[in-house]
Amino acid sequence: MENVSLIETFSDFKDLKNIDRATMMNVLEEVFRNMLVKQYGSDENFDIIINIDKGDLEIWRNREVVENGEIEDENFEIELEDAKKIDEEYEVGEEFADEVKLLEFGRRDILSIRQNLTSKILQLERENIYKAYSEKVGKIVTGEVYQIWKKEILILDDDGNELILPKKEQIPTDFFRKGDTVRAVVTHVEMKNNNPLIILSRISSLFLERLFEIEVPEIYDGLITIKKIVRVAGERAKVAVESYDDRIDPVGACVGMKGSRIHGIVRELRNENIDVINYSSNVKLFIQRALNPAKINSVKIIEEERKAEVFLDPEEVSKAIGKGGVNIKLAGKLTGYDIDVFRDIEDEVEDEDVDIMEFVDEVEEWVLETFKGIGCDTAKSVLVLSRKELINRTDLEDETVDYVLDILKSEFEQ
Repeated sequence: MENVSLIETFSDFKDLKNIDRATMMNVLEEVFRNMLVKQYGSDENFDIIINIDKGDLEIWRNREVVENGEIEDENFEIELEDAKKIDEEYEVGEEFADEVKLLEFGRRDILSIRQNLTSKILQLERENIYKAYSEKVGKIVTGEVYQIWKKEILILDDDGNELILPKKEQIPTDFFRKGDTVRAVVTHVEMKNNNPLIILSRISSLFLERLFEIEVPEIYDGLITIKKIVRVAGERAKVAVESYDDRIDPVGACVGMKGSRIHGIVRELRNENIDVINYSSNVKLFIQRALNPAKINSVKIIEEERKAEVFLDPEEVSKAIGKGGVNIKLAGKLTGYDIDVFRDIEDEVEDEDVDIMEFVDEVEEWVLETFKGIGCDTAKSVLVLSRKELINRTDLEDETVDYVLDILKSEFEQ
């Protein structure tokens, strides 16, 4: 009965998807050989025959027939009279093979074998899952939401492997229920407490890049190259693309007819705004394109500081900066330049306005630099904006903004 129970134990593992047949056979044989070494001191003279499909196991011990009373090692030798009890034809010097039954090891040893076998197989499966997903880092996987916790979501793939999507790696507007299908990119795989820990992300730029590869055949085929992606998940993303074939419009190919290709990506990213930009080695042109949808009048590059001063009409400033400064921030990351925007006031009479740094005696310099950072380099450029807009853009205290407004207003009242 114990023999049957043990055979069922390893037979149950024959259909595991993460372990190939040859590896499974090696593990099974190793477990039984360890048992033989423990019982007999050596496994050199044992043959193990395993039929994993049928669940059959045979263990044969090979010994040399010796004269009666001349045994030196019972594991390797058998007396002639004992051999003749099995077959009268045996003679001294011949090899004697007899089958070892598992029942001979006792109930406790068999239980130990079962536990060891189960442990090794499960460990091997974990290692193979780790190896398989290590090769999937940077690739998109699909799974089903199995459990939702406060800080993470447990997802099961098609083979029942556990994947983790942390809250911080979810798009802010993501909302999942148990049973929902989720797509995400594998970002990290490690062994933790002897178990594979597979981390997914939906906010990674890699996730967006892989979605473009799926939706745009020209990118997958290498006809269009994604030069760089920057994004604020759930809000806005900028994708710089380039084609080495002049006959292909990289932006048009990525967007598709009437937006057919990019719409699928936008839906997957919870309506995230995606700007697809034609990459250019011309820095000024690339910065102009990166600040889309704002229309730029001119760009001044300060190469040694990796800075760019962008001049544009007053009504275009808010477009360049974007809600919460997201547009200008992403444009800076995409181009690799620290971008400052300035109102182009060449048509205005200069003596009607005052450079904001003229107020350094009354306002701290870092505060004035903050206003310059949002394109407000003159007194009037500050005053044309509402108090609420100034607070949102500068991220300064309400009292600080009010104080600056009072100082600037008093200048023109005088």
